[in-house]
Amino acid sequence: MNNLTDFSFIEKMIGDAHQVVSVAMVCPNDSHTEWVIDRALQQGWARFILTTAAPLSPHLANTIEQYKDRIEIVQCADGDQAAATAVSMVREGRAQVLMKGTINTDNLLRAVLNKQHGLLEEGAVMCHIAVAHIPAYHKLLVFSDAAVVPQPQLQQFDAIVSHCVSACRRMGVVRPKVALTHCTEKTSEKFPCTICYGQIKEWASQGRYGDVDIQGPMDVKTAIDAESAAIKGLQGSVAGDADIMIMPDIEAGNTFYKTITLLANAQVAGWLAGTTAPVVVASRADSEESKYFSLAMAAMTSIR
Repeated sequence: MNNLTDFSFIEKMIGDAHQVVSVAMVCPNDSHTEWVIDRALQQGWARFILTTAAPLSPHLANTIEQYKDRIEIVQCADGDQAAATAVSMVREGRAQVLMKGTINTDNLLRAVLNKQHGLLEEGAVMCHIAVAHIPAYHKLLVFSDAAVVPQPQLQQFDAIVSHCVSACRRMGVVRPKVALTHCTEKTSEKFPCTICYGQIKEWASQGRYGDVDIQGPMDVKTAIDAESAAIKGLQGSVAGDADIMIMPDIEAGNTFYKTITLLANAQVAGWLAGTTAPVVVASRADSEESKYFSLAMAAMTSIR
C-alpha cells in the first residue's frame, strides 16, 4: 500500500541508510543549484564533486569554505569538458549520481550517451521517471516518460515499466499498481501502444515485473479518480488508485508534467533511469524544491 503523500519521506529514508551519497554536479553556476547543494549538505546525506568552467560565485565559495571536507572543485576548460569529467567520475565510482546545473541538457547527454565513455550500457534503455506530489491526489504518483523516449516500442515499454516499478519499490510500495494509459480503454491496431500494453500485461501475469497489479489501457482520469472508474464500470485494484502511470509517448508524458505543475500546483521530482547511475536533468524552469527532491530521489535509488 502506498501511504506516501509528499516528499518528506525521502530525507528520512536516506538518513536511515546511513550513507553519504557522492554527487557529480556539472556547472553549478546558478542560484537554484547552489540552494540544492546547500540543503543537501545541511541535511548531511551528500558530498559533491563540482565540475565547472565558470568562476565560483561568492555564495558558492562560502559554501565550499564551510563544507570543505565534502566538496571538491574540478576546474574545466568549458561545459563539454565539465560534463565529460563528471561522467568519468561516475564511471570510476567516485560519484553515485550525476546532476546538471546550468549546462544545456543536450551537452550533458552527449557525454552520458558516449558509446565508449558514457553511462548507458549496450542494449540498455534510458527513460525519464517522475514522481509527483499532486495536492488533489491522495498519494505520490510515479509516471513516465516526459523527456527521453519519443514513441516507445515494446522493448522500451518493457524497460520503462521495470524502471518505474523499481523506483516505486524503492519508495516502499510493496505491490505497485500500474496503469497503462491511453485516451481510451480499447485495444486497437490504430494505436500500437495498446498492442504493446497487451504484451506487458501478459508478461506481468508471468511474473516478469515481480509482485504488481497492471491494468490498461485506461485514460488518465480513470487511472487516478475512483469515481470515474466506477462510472465506467472498470474493475480491479488499479483503476482510480494508480501508483504508476505509463504514458503512451513523450507528448503525453511531457504535457501531463507541465499541466500538473502549472495548473494543479504539483511538486515533481524527476531523473533518468536505465543508465549505470541515476542522472538528474531538471529543467531550468523547475523550482529549487523540485530540483532538490529530484536529486534526493535519484540519491535514494542509488543506495545499495
